[in-house]
Amino acid sequence: MPTCSPRCSRRTEAALRIGLVSDTHDLLRPEVLDWLRGSDHILHAGDICGEAVLQELARIAPLTAVRGNNDRGAWAGCLREREIVRLGGATILVVHDIADLRRAPPPADVAAVITGHSHKPLVDERDGVLYVNPGSAGPRRFKLPISAGELIVEQGRVAARLMPF
Repeated sequence: MPTCSPRCSRRTEAALRIGLVSDTHDLLRPEVLDWLRGSDHILHAGDICGEAVLQELARIAPLTAVRGNNDRGAWAGCLREREIVRLGGATILVVHDIADLRRAPPPADVAAVITGHSHKPLVDERDGVLYVNPGSAGPRRFKLPISAGELIVEQGRVAARLMPF
């Protein structure tokens, strides 16, 4: 059953659907690709591990991705450790490891922080900021679920949902 944030609501025509994915580790599952279809934008929170993953996701929707600790090589050279995107009136920060926020906290106007690294799906609201880790969409790690997520952004407000596979 999907996990929703407290502000989760049904998508309307004016809302944006932002697909969330992380820790693909060079594996794009067909069911994850199906889940991401229909996204207005996709955010990948790192540990991509191959340029082909980025190319495939970019065929679905505009893509913003950050570099994870396993993203190495020439193809990963253009990826930054953090990205700030403004979509649907909301400011969203994307980082791979939430621990990086200790070094550089999110700007004051951030509505959501998207992370990866732990492979543990999470939706949590703290001090008015929505923190979302879509979990791992790649190879299974331990007994953690395979999952992805979505943000629904409407008039600058964000809600999140996780989808286990």
